[in-house]
Amino acid sequence: MMLNQIMVFLIFGMIIPIVVGTFPGKSKLSDLHEQEIKLRLKQLNKPAIKSIHSPDGDIIDCVWIYDQPAFDHPLFKSHTIQMRPKSNWIRDKTGGNKTYIIHQLWRTKGECPENTIPIRRTTRDDLIRSGSIKNYGRKSPPPTIYHTDGVQTEEVHEHTCVYVDYGQFHGSKSRISIWKPNVLRTREFSLAQTWVVNGDWDTGLNTLESGWQILHALYGDKNPRLFAYWTGDTYQETGCYNLDCPGFVQVSRHISLGAALNTFSTYNGEQYDFLLTIEKDQETGLWWLKFETYLIGYWPSFIVPKLAVSARKIVWGGEIVYYTRGQGTHTLTQMGSGHFAEKGFRKAAYFNSLEYIDTSNYPITPSPQHLEAAVTRPECYNLMVGSSQRWGTYFFYGGPGRNPQCP
Repeated sequence: MMLNQIMVFLIFGMIIPIVVGTFPGKSKLSDLHEQEIKLRLKQLNKPAIKSIHSPDGDIIDCVWIYDQPAFDHPLFKSHTIQMRPKSNWIRDKTGGNKTYIIHQLWRTKGECPENTIPIRRTTRDDLIRSGSIKNYGRKSPPPTIYHTDGVQTEEVHEHTCVYVDYGQFHGSKSRISIWKPNVLRTREFSLAQTWVVNGDWDTGLNTLESGWQILHALYGDKNPRLFAYWTGDTYQETGCYNLDCPGFVQVSRHISLGAALNTFSTYNGEQYDFLLTIEKDQETGLWWLKFETYLIGYWPSFIVPKLAVSARKIVWGGEIVYYTRGQGTHTLTQMGSGHFAEKGFRKAAYFNSLEYIDTSNYPITPSPQHLEAAVTRPECYNLMVGSSQRWGTYFFYGGPGRNPQCP
């Protein structure tokens, strides 16, 4: 089976989208392909104790916690799930006076029982749309140029990020505003996330990533969804989104990675954000992912060995990807709210309450002067960094893509 792979390299050497390509339609699928799809779906979808039908069309399966995909990994065979960090973490100080609760759409139709976790069910259409049965839910390394039907197409990333580098960090914290930017085509995406990084591209990049994204090729719609990703080898053979491979161990029965969020911000209207934390437990070496007050689960250090001691780099920001042929025009896919950073509150997307976590597991607010910025094309998407007593260190970011200054 020949597939045209689309592969990406980001300036940071950190982000590459899922493998996509040309996949035959239903009428042309051979019996062998159908068998491959059935086997892959059986591998991905674990037996459900209960299933919940979300208003957005997703099916959320409540799976016994020890049946989750992590236990398909040989190194997890004797693993005992840790339900909470053993270290005493610093109490969150970035709660604010919120009058709303961020959760996920599927929660309006039910909840999973004790000792189960919610997993978004993968469908046949998901596999076909992604273009790869074997590598569904995985990213892929460069090159950034591929060919289909004899035409050369380049995959282009635009990003607006801030970061701290060349340190020793035990995690990242921030509040991330939720938006629903226009994403023009199925293969394009728009996201806002944090990265926890060690290693480098040539010798083996290890990353832990989480935030919200719109990625039709993976999820089948254009809703903002909570996601996580990891790799232990520069996106070569390890790592995946959410629970699409063994690696991340989920403990929460309230949050489903890859499921749609229940709300998003509107221009000049209500603004919604969530607190996202990735933090290492000093005693166990587990890297915990926390959404608002929910401990979702953790990545063991043995799957990201260069993060066994600490991270070297923490990044926060937005990114889009699009495809161009020759000297084609820029995409109309939006980042953030679809408006430039200088529009400010209620109009531009933001990250606030930025904190990195030091090796004593204490949250430190970096001053704007100590943050490095990376903006690929400020005429298309930009950012503005600031600080205030209420928001701590923050930045607005985003943009519309193609415009008179970004043809």
